[in-house]
Amino acid sequence: MRLNIIQSVVFFLLGAIICSLFYMQIIHGAYWRRQSTNNRIRIVPVDGPRGRILDRHGTVLADDRVAFEVGVIPQDIEDQGALFGYLGSVLHQDPQSLERRFGREKQAPFAPVILAEDVPRQLAIKIEEEKFVYPGLIVQQGFERYYPFHDIGAHVLGYVGKISKDEIAENHSYGYTPLSRVGKTGIEEEYEPFLKGHPGGRQIEVNSRGRQVRLLGLKDPSAGNDVVLTVDARLQAAAQELLSGQRGGIVVMNLNTGELLSLVSSPSYDPNVFLDKTRSGELRSYLNDPLTPLFDRVTCGLYPPGSVFKVPEALAAIQLHKITPQTTFFCPGYMLVGKRKFHCAEVHGVQDLQEAIAHSCNVYFFHVGLLLQPHLIGAFEKAFGLTRPTGIDLPYEARGHMVTKASRGRPWYTGDVLNLSIGQGYTLVTPLELTVMMAAVADDGIVLQPRLVRQIGGRLLIPEDLSKRPLIKLRKQTWQIVQQGLRACIDDPTGTCRDLAAVPGLDIYGKTGTAQTVYGKPNDAWFVGYTRSAKAGIAICVFLEYGGSSENAVKIARDLLLKLQTLKVI
Repeated sequence: MRLNIIQSVVFFLLGAIICSLFYMQIIHGAYWRRQSTNNRIRIVPVDGPRGRILDRHGTVLADDRVAFEVGVIPQDIEDQGALFGYLGSVLHQDPQSLERRFGREKQAPFAPVILAEDVPRQLAIKIEEEKFVYPGLIVQQGFERYYPFHDIGAHVLGYVGKISKDEIAENHSYGYTPLSRVGKTGIEEEYEPFLKGHPGGRQIEVNSRGRQVRLLGLKDPSAGNDVVLTVDARLQAAAQELLSGQRGGIVVMNLNTGELLSLVSSPSYDPNVFLDKTRSGELRSYLNDPLTPLFDRVTCGLYPPGSVFKVPEALAAIQLHKITPQTTFFCPGYMLVGKRKFHCAEVHGVQDLQEAIAHSCNVYFFHVGLLLQPHLIGAFEKAFGLTRPTGIDLPYEARGHMVTKASRGRPWYTGDVLNLSIGQGYTLVTPLELTVMMAAVADDGIVLQPRLVRQIGGRLLIPEDLSKRPLIKLRKQTWQIVQQGLRACIDDPTGTCRDLAAVPGLDIYGKTGTAQTVYGKPNDAWFVGYTRSAKAGIAICVFLEYGGSSENAVKIARDLLLKLQTLKVI
């Protein structure tokens, strides 16, 4: 009886085992076979070089250069102490620091752990010759990003850095590894999917302990797409030199296409610093610099526009029949509201619209602002795009800010209207937004989208059809009246842009702005204008943060236009 029970249990267990084997090997055999293969075969990815970034004439602005890397393969190490002691001596680093880094970055027994990048060629050869003494030590060829013009155009180009864990998680299907470098700002970030190299790798077979048994296959990586920009490297360098020692920005934009020929923010920085561990002191100085060189003042900085704001205000007043070109107001040098004086730069006397634009008369535009009131002023500013991003192909663009009505129970005072009328108070814009605004004035209302890229991987990007761009529909006469005022700024011997009359052969239109800033600081200085020649039409903006008088911005604009002529851009 007892024997029968034991036999029954044995037969039952054998039957269960047979059923399990049948289920796993016959019914789900293909699944477990795939799992076994996946556990046996590993892919060790190798990043490809990034595509180059070039200026409109083919000058290389960013490239990958060959660099040597020193690392170790964990499974091949025999004497860890001797290995890290040797590496510490030749790399002039603390062996314990190298060992800790090895522990942090170790992924798998067969996956190399890179401990030194961009090793000098002679040192790499020396280590290669001696690596047989230290099993596990490897020297391999890699790539390092390099910016040959250093700080010129850095805010346009951006820089690359080691990929973060979050970035790997977001882009897990795009072939990134913990050692990959990705664009962090600028064109490098915005066009990362195109610039990114196409990865290669080694297919290896491993044993149950994860150690490499044999190499099954090898695929070479390939380079990413080249990106050709609209900017001119020569003009970038000239504009940056004009801003040397000053905070501010310069924009030069083609009136026909929206292409940016120059976009410079000052002070600048050298993006190579982010890739060279020996320059960590320079990186810290950038981060701690009160002048904030890493900050892009052209696309991300918000500033009061000052008297440049009078341009769309004049258009609104003419279009809505609040004034005519012959309407005059008397400027005694101030407007009295209650007991408070709102000042003008000078005593201008009787002014009509053209004279008021040429002389940038605050009092005239105080009257205009009171006729329009904030809601009408705000409507025209928004039509010019001063409260929304321009759509430039760079990340993190700021949007302008404008308050045209009371909030939180606070009434809208007359003084608020006067401040709004001259681009002060709660109005903030970026230099790029003002450039787009002035281009719209030049083109009778076509609102351009600025762009920085002409070509990707040999494929030319077709400029946007201007007929499809937003159009500010005003009477032709309205545009002409204000354009005549902008021309008078240069032609009038007492105009605020009279220094530009020294630029031969160009019909220049422009407007200055001197905007008050925080108490105790100098004013911001602006010049925004445009010109056309047989070669091209351009809009330009010169902005000087705490630059004092707008005359300083006009002088830089004059030198910039002369440089444009020398380079035969216009």
